[in-house]
Amino acid sequence: MENKNQKDQDRSKLEPIEYVGFAVIGLSLIGLFFFSDHIANVFDAMFNKAYLIFGFYITSRNLGAAIIVSVMVGRILERLGFTDALMRIFVPIMRYLKINSSVVVGAIYNILGDVNASGRIAAPVLMKAKATKDEQKIAIATMCQAPSSFSIIVLGILALSLAEIKVFPVIIVAIFLPIVLVPMVLRLFWRDTKAVNITDLPRFTPTTTIINTIFGAAQEGAKLVFLFIIPAGVVIFALIGALEYFGIWDPFVAMLGTALSAMNIEPETGVLTIITSNTLAMSTLVEMLRDNAIAAKLVVGSFVLANSAFPMQVPFGQIPAVWAPIVDLSEGECMQAAAVGVLVRLIYAVLCAMFLTPFVI
Repeated sequence: MENKNQKDQDRSKLEPIEYVGFAVIGLSLIGLFFFSDHIANVFDAMFNKAYLIFGFYITSRNLGAAIIVSVMVGRILERLGFTDALMRIFVPIMRYLKINSSVVVGAIYNILGDVNASGRIAAPVLMKAKATKDEQKIAIATMCQAPSSFSIIVLGILALSLAEIKVFPVIIVAIFLPIVLVPMVLRLFWRDTKAVNITDLPRFTPTTTIINTIFGAAQEGAKLVFLFIIPAGVVIFALIGALEYFGIWDPFVAMLGTALSAMNIEPETGVLTIITSNTLAMSTLVEMLRDNAIAAKLVVGSFVLANSAFPMQVPFGQIPAVWAPIVDLSEGECMQAAAVGVLVRLIYAVLCAMFLTPFVI
């Protein structure tokens, strides 16, 4: 009886969040009375912008099918021993750096396919390899250094060729060097890392049949698109729609373009990379070069930035949604690691634009 009375007393007390709820109710009523048109228009702007994500992934660009195929190709490669062979190559390097070699798996798969498919493949590998939470963060940040679609590399190489820039050194510095360099740097901040021997790691090649691997991967890819990527993208695009309605977004985009130009990154394609699509950014860069509408000195920085985990909905929506259910990190920790990764990539793009460009033009 005493416990029931105590429980009733506790329930009768107002919690701080309930005061917030009263404030929300009051503001909602005021808004409906005085600003009902604006409220309706904000929601309409959010709906219209969020609907674009369906166009990106299902209809206009067919990215949904591309992601499903990426997962399928990644799982087939895994079944053919790709991951185990990768471990044989990187274990000595990462052991020297005192880091679990599984942190590079996501970045390698990202070059081959898609950032979301990469996470779906790499995250279980990290857990099997008993990577620490800090190593899991390093893995996410390192994955952000690789292109989120193989088409970005192909279009980027075409852009480099049109600008008469030496392709080989740019690819080595922009794509492959960060796979080793970024874990080495981030280990200074996320210090709970340990070297592993190949004998300490399990084998990562599954024993399922090829047919089961193919169809299972296709189902996994479809779940990834419809249960993780589209919902995460809708959230980000809806917020952008609201900011556009209030007139905040366009000035922000203009300032971003000015900042990128000052960093020797072509502003239009840089903004496309960060906000919309890096594939579209590289396609636009190719067209600019064909029309002689861009200086060659801006190409390297644009290429390096595009070969990353941008646009924004990836680090702030899709990566947390994909990684958090699999690894030991919360969604917030996954987002933090991804944000660090894309910030490192932006800094790296600026450095490449400044110091690599003179040697390759």
